[in-house]
Amino acid sequence: MNLEQVARRAKVSTATVSRVLNNADVVKNTTRARVMKAIAELKYHPNLHARNLAGGKSRTIGVIASNMENPFFFDIYKAVESDAHARGYEVLVANTDYRSEQLVTSIRLMIGRRVEGLAAIVSEMAPELIEELVETRIPVVFYDVGTPRQNITNIRVNYRRGVEKVVDYLHSLGHRRLGFVGHHAMLGPINERMKTVVDAVARIPSLAVRTSADTDTLQGGREATRALLDSGFAPTAIICVNDVMAVGALRELRERGLRVPQDMSVTGFDNVKLSEYCYPALTTVHIPRDRIGHIICERLISKAGKPAPADREIVIDPEFMVRESTGQAPVVIRKY
Repeated sequence: MNLEQVARRAKVSTATVSRVLNNADVVKNTTRARVMKAIAELKYHPNLHARNLAGGKSRTIGVIASNMENPFFFDIYKAVESDAHARGYEVLVANTDYRSEQLVTSIRLMIGRRVEGLAAIVSEMAPELIEELVETRIPVVFYDVGTPRQNITNIRVNYRRGVEKVVDYLHSLGHRRLGFVGHHAMLGPINERMKTVVDAVARIPSLAVRTSADTDTLQGGREATRALLDSGFAPTAIICVNDVMAVGALRELRERGLRVPQDMSVTGFDNVKLSEYCYPALTTVHIPRDRIGHIICERLISKAGKPAPADREIVIDPEFMVRESTGQAPVVIRKY
């Protein structure tokens, strides 16, 4: 089946069919409906690769994430996909699993596919890759990575402020010994999060903190919590780098017979849906994933007749959410 046959069935020119396929606004709604009906009847599938080569535009944007198993990344992707589809774009997605070599492969593959814009929601970005992306001149959005440049926008969450809210709240409940459960401690941005917790604790002389790290999974949260408790340090509260690891921490505490929050308080970060439905519901820090997805689409898909936004860095202030997983520090600290 080809373009000419669709045009004959719809009684329009091949140019009109092309405009419909490219979602051009100049086509009347009645004509567009007739063309779409012909496409459906003939089961026509356009050769997207050929269209890209001919027109130089792919109507595709790329999204690269560190861990699509974590709902935080998936929620952002869903928001991007919804906005992109509404504008007649497709989304090409890649998952790196925090591997820098996979990130390199994914970026170069997407450049080769002629994506019109690229979002990198990753923690393993290297400076040389940033330079390579600058040279492509395609619009790029980073999440919490890199420095804003000519064609690069950086969306940055004020992680420090979120952590300080958590630490101050736990301190107000009488907690003086805190554990921090993180992951991939060797990656710059994530190591910075661990340092942020240490710095937040250092503001209050009466507080002590011990850190532990494992993989960014439910099991990783459990393993990091196990290592923390087996270290001999006796925290009364555990701050987790994200909600997924916090749920893993809850599992380990439950297996040890420790009650949350009576024996141990636990906090997460991100406020993914899971944090509301686990037991007990997590005290956490809300990151607006929908808003991040909307910003990504706004920056990657140009709007006809409108200039690109001037600001290259967008800072998001997180919101603290108190739920049932935190409480007053126990008077007597139980053995682990």
